[in-house]
Amino acid sequence: YGDPDKEEEWSFLRKFSPYHVLRHDILNEPEEAAPLSLDGAAQPDWKCPKVLFTTSTRDDRVHPGHARKMVRALIEEAQPRGMADTVYYWENVEGGHGGAADNKQRAKMWALTYSFLKQTLGLEEN
Repeated sequence: YGDPDKEEEWSFLRKFSPYHVLRHDILNEPEEAAPLSLDGAAQPDWKCPKVLFTTSTRDDRVHPGHARKMVRALIEEAQPRGMADTVYYWENVEGGHGGAADNKQRAKMWALTYSFLKQTLGLEEN
């Protein structure tokens, strides 16, 4: 934990933010504040694997805006550079931090997740 408003804590926290690492360290997009250089250069050989993001509109712990921003960065900034192929996004309009409000929604979320995994691994139908 830490306070991103304190420069000395932000420089540590930033290294654990996939969004900031993607946008600023890999894609070399400028930061709003003074740039923090971890390596000083973009990583042109990096490529995002096929990815599925799931979230819930009503998550009261992790705002769905975080997933939305990451998906947007991958689609609008990484894909045009050939650094991301397939990006899937599913947002349940109900639910909470676990992504589902009831067992039916939970089953749907896990069915999507396992279908994505099966497709990604190239597993055949039985």
